[in-house]
Amino acid sequence: MPTRAGHPHRRPDAPDTAADFERLVTLPPGPERQRLTARLVEAWLPMARRLAAKFRDRGEQLEDLEQVAALGLVKAVDRYDPAHGPFAPYAVPTIIGEIKRHFRDHAWHIHVPRRVQELRTQVRASIRELSTGTDRFPTVARIAEHGQLSEEEVLAGLEAIESFRALSLDAQLSAGSEDGSSALADTLGLTEPRFDAVVAREAVKPCLAHLPERERHILYLRFFHDMTQARIGEELGISQMHVSRLLAHACRRVRAHVERDDDTEGTTPQGRGRVAVSR
Repeated sequence: MPTRAGHPHRRPDAPDTAADFERLVTLPPGPERQRLTARLVEAWLPMARRLAAKFRDRGEQLEDLEQVAALGLVKAVDRYDPAHGPFAPYAVPTIIGEIKRHFRDHAWHIHVPRRVQELRTQVRASIRELSTGTDRFPTVARIAEHGQLSEEEVLAGLEAIESFRALSLDAQLSAGSEDGSSALADTLGLTEPRFDAVVAREAVKPCLAHLPERERHILYLRFFHDMTQARIGEELGISQMHVSRLLAHACRRVRAHVERDDDTEGTTPQGRGRVAVSR
């Protein structure tokens, strides 16, 4: 097929398909139009793959990007009108637009506002242009000046760069594990120390009801008001030694009650809960 006039230095992935496109617009929907469309898509597929490769360092698999680019190419072939000029200047922005829409709508693991996605792209471009020579990573102020952004916008873009992919809690980590691998979830979080206090508090609640009123009052003053035994004795009109004996007696009774419930209902919080309900 002869080279179209005005394109003496045509790229290898930009075939001369002008005659096929002129014929395509004259065909009605049907098998013949479908065959010609498929032939045109196949002819321009190398260009679509080249455009997809430009986005390969943005966290997506190249194969997925090539499929998105091929979809954009199909749309370009279907919508192109030869009367408006050569195909390549029309197809390139159509394909790139399809790839960018893919990143915007499908590539993020979590929903991110479109403005933040745009900031991420601007900040990435500024960093790439400024990271030359010995200055490998520019400051926030330099990025803001270069991209005509505020420093707050730059910080939002930097945070979005790190948030493009979410790491699964089931992701296997090999460093620092005895068996050679462990899940990310195993390295996160701490045991809440107050959980045991909650269990203990729920266990003693029904037991306190069996204590005499004075002993309950002494326990309340000692452990909830943090009063000394001497202060409690002054308030109740008894000696500190008497307060000490009453506290010890009350604690022994509560402990014995809890241990007896553990023997009959089990040591789980659920078992203790059944004791409390039944009483």
